[in-house]
Amino acid sequence: RAGIRVLNWGIRIPNRSPGAGGAGAMEDSPPLASWANPFVQPPWQVALWAVAYALIVVVAVVGNAVVMWIILAHKRMRTVTNYLLVNLAFAEAAMAALNTVVNFSYAVHNEWYFGPAYCRFHNFFPIAAVFASIYSMTAIALDRSAVLVGLIWLLALLLAFPQGYFSVTAELPGRLVCLVEWPEYHFSMTVLLYLLPLLVIGCAYAAVGRTLWASAIPGDSSDRYHEQVTAKRKVVKMMIIVVCTFALCWLPYHVYFTLQYLRPEWYLRRSIQQVYLAVMWLAMSSTMYNPIIYCCLNDRFRVGFKHAFRWCPWVSAGEYEGLELRSARFLHTHSSVSKLSRMDTTTVASALGAADEELDEPSRAERLSLDMTSNGSSRSDSKTVSESFSFYSNTPT
Repeated sequence: RAGIRVLNWGIRIPNRSPGAGGAGAMEDSPPLASWANPFVQPPWQVALWAVAYALIVVVAVVGNAVVMWIILAHKRMRTVTNYLLVNLAFAEAAMAALNTVVNFSYAVHNEWYFGPAYCRFHNFFPIAAVFASIYSMTAIALDRSAVLVGLIWLLALLLAFPQGYFSVTAELPGRLVCLVEWPEYHFSMTVLLYLLPLLVIGCAYAAVGRTLWASAIPGDSSDRYHEQVTAKRKVVKMMIIVVCTFALCWLPYHVYFTLQYLRPEWYLRRSIQQVYLAVMWLAMSSTMYNPIIYCCLNDRFRVGFKHAFRWCPWVSAGEYEGLELRSARFLHTHSSVSKLSRMDTTTVASALGAADEELDEPSRAERLSLDMTSNGSSRSDSKTVSESFSFYSNTPT
């Protein structure tokens, strides 16, 4: 078989340039008729796929925009973790807006309508957005500072640069195509974009899970310590669901592009077009699930979404004040609890005593004695939990 050149998004054409077969590869090339577009679909199929892809764009762009608004417009939502979630939401909204429609048009018609400049951009920035998404999840799993947002995007742009640099357009009889001249780069992308970050995230969450779930909360711990650990467990569960959703959505995509080197004959069948549209839809749909996950598993995000969509007749507004915490007293006690593991027993007793200033003197003395005893036995566990995943102590639940 003559050499194969891999087009953007999996469309394949015979390689007209001499490759491993030397000059003889030119003689083995198929006749001109085989360059015709074999993947023309009936209008009703195109319409169904158009609705499916349009759903991704609307849900992803609107949902991630609301997530960014909830975090940036409310002071108490501006935590380190949530700033990384803003970066994740921006990357996914950008990918949905700039990538999905163009991918759909190209996959349906197998003809590039957008010119050589956008061919390069299409293979550069949306790929960088995917890098930014998965590396934001990695930063969250590793408990890194939000300052890394700039570094994440710098690394994402550098890693996506070869994809854009080697993108070109080629003229076939009756149509123009956009392709990547360096197909081997796909293996590097699979490692850097999927396997490596998921491995790091898996190890990080395994360590955090062992800290949070492997040992039971001491029975004599204070109620605030119980609340702190429970809140951290909820956030970790939510982020694990986010990562698993990303992994499941992108797994068929990477398998599809890897198999083309093992079973190239499969990609010459007419049915491969429908397979590709389904695989690409699943990968692109990863951009719309995170807002739904946040809304379902996080009380503050749920309140924010209800407020954003309060104009809908079937949405109850809820208590919008929940985004700014419930009261000054709750804010004070929550702030004290977030520092629980770094305070000695005397300071802990004083903080809890101040938070419960309305208690009478006998009750306060009893509470101080109880907390000093309980924290003495559980302080080491609390310190381990906080130091392993400290930013979750300020994450709304």
